[in-house]
Amino acid sequence: MEIQLATELTELIPHFKVGVIDYRNITVGDSPQMLKGRIQLFQESIYFELENKNVTELPGIQEWRSIFKTTGKDPNRYRHSAEALYRRVKKKNYLSSIQSATDLNNFFSLQYQVPMGIYDQDLLVGPVEIRLGAENEEYLGLNGRTNSLNRLIISSDQNGPFGSPFVDSERTAVTTNTKNALQIIYLRPSTDTEEAKKLTESIMNMFTQINGGEASYQILGDH
Repeated sequence: MEIQLATELTELIPHFKVGVIDYRNITVGDSPQMLKGRIQLFQESIYFELENKNVTELPGIQEWRSIFKTTGKDPNRYRHSAEALYRRVKKKNYLSSIQSATDLNNFFSLQYQVPMGIYDQDLLVGPVEIRLGAENEEYLGLNGRTNSLNRLIISSDQNGPFGSPFVDSERTAVTTNTKNALQIIYLRPSTDTEEAKKLTESIMNMFTQINGGEASYQILGDH
């Protein structure tokens, strides 16, 4: 899958970069008990860590809030997906298991404090571009609402936008029928390229350990 970053983004946000993982022949199903246990324990430890702390004090959450501000989105009205997950955990509204691909995506997003998206590649019509949304662009999101994409960072294929660090669309959602997936990790700009590679590779390896298949990754931006 050919994927590129729009120069408007890299010019607007210095060191902007994303990790992109291409998964083939995966098997998405119920998460193994080991993963469910890890996610539950991790959420509990975050809950205790946040007892005397605001979610917005966490470095990854803070960095992505400032990116939204830079692109022209109020981070208090448009909370990036990692912040939304952390706010749920702070309220003890823990994430319940959906299926192995989405569970892992949420787990990594919590672990690295960055927004992430995972998409069914067979529902995408390439090439994909990561860019800023236009005024008239919108989609039905996984939050059950029609979301305006104006000035949000979005991923778009030939059929239009499908993903964003705010909320992803229903159109390309991963299900237990998904065989090929595309994962986008909205890295912190402050992460250097070597660290970005390590982080992306470790996500890829754990994902294929649980879902099988083959995978390859690349880092876009900041070269």
